[in-house]
Amino acid sequence: MTVDKARRRVEWLAQAGILTEALPFMRRYSGKTVIIKYGGHAMGDASLAELFARDVTLLKQVGINPIVVHGGGPQIGEMLTRLAKESEFIDGLRVTDKETIDIVEMVLSGRINKQIVAALQQAGGYAVGLSGKDGGLIKARKLTRTVKDPESNIERHLDLGFVGEPTEIDPTILETFRDTRLIPVIAPIGMGEAGETFNINADTAAGAIAGGAGARRLLLLTDVPGVLDKQGELIRELTVSQAERLKDEGVIHGGMIPKVQTCIESVRAGAEAAVILDGRLAHVILLELFTEHGSGTIIRPD
Repeated sequence: MTVDKARRRVEWLAQAGILTEALPFMRRYSGKTVIIKYGGHAMGDASLAELFARDVTLLKQVGINPIVVHGGGPQIGEMLTRLAKESEFIDGLRVTDKETIDIVEMVLSGRINKQIVAALQQAGGYAVGLSGKDGGLIKARKLTRTVKDPESNIERHLDLGFVGEPTEIDPTILETFRDTRLIPVIAPIGMGEAGETFNINADTAAGAIAGGAGARRLLLLTDVPGVLDKQGELIRELTVSQAERLKDEGVIHGGMIPKVQTCIESVRAGAEAAVILDGRLAHVILLELFTEHGSGTIIRPD
């Protein structure tokens, strides 16, 4: 046997060993629903996007029920710029007037949604694109924000336009895909009582769907490794009360606060656990689900 053949044989045996070690975890999640929020760097990097599609397709093929909820802030901003439409942000949320919501829906439910569907198809999967309006999946209401004048201490309500928050999740349409080969890909668009269209933060939408569907896991793909302690080290596991305490102590701060809050609300609404993951890491979904220690920060009920 040549050195090259011997090396390949060692590599094959190593791959077989990895598959064997992953088998108990595949059984653990077989038949269970996993909600994956897809966005950020993971969605903008072509090589990571290809790996993401292959990994999600693998989940379906081993008997797991993956559901993808995607964002698209940069792509929306790009389209608004092309159309000479200026954007205004309040607390990180895009103020969305009637003209803007039409553009947002076009970009999210059209261009981005179908790109992800196409990528999953290319990876050997069978995917279907939806928005939260389909089948009444996400019922929403207008999101309000208040600001307090530091001098007068008077609160003022801000009008964000057609920015919404979920009020009710009806997972019926998702249940119709559960025992099929189809992978749902959901744009975070909701519908109000009067038929209005609302743009919903993708993390928030994914968390609400995970809670409403009683998902085994909510996976939030971000641009950070997870929740970090005061020394900058990754915290691998938190209970809801521990996460609340770290927020109060300022350990969890800045942009991590809304992500952790999404996880907490998702768990309280019915998800078994929620995980904040680094979407910049190749195969991060598989590392989280199919290895003993996972990859990010998992938040569980108390």
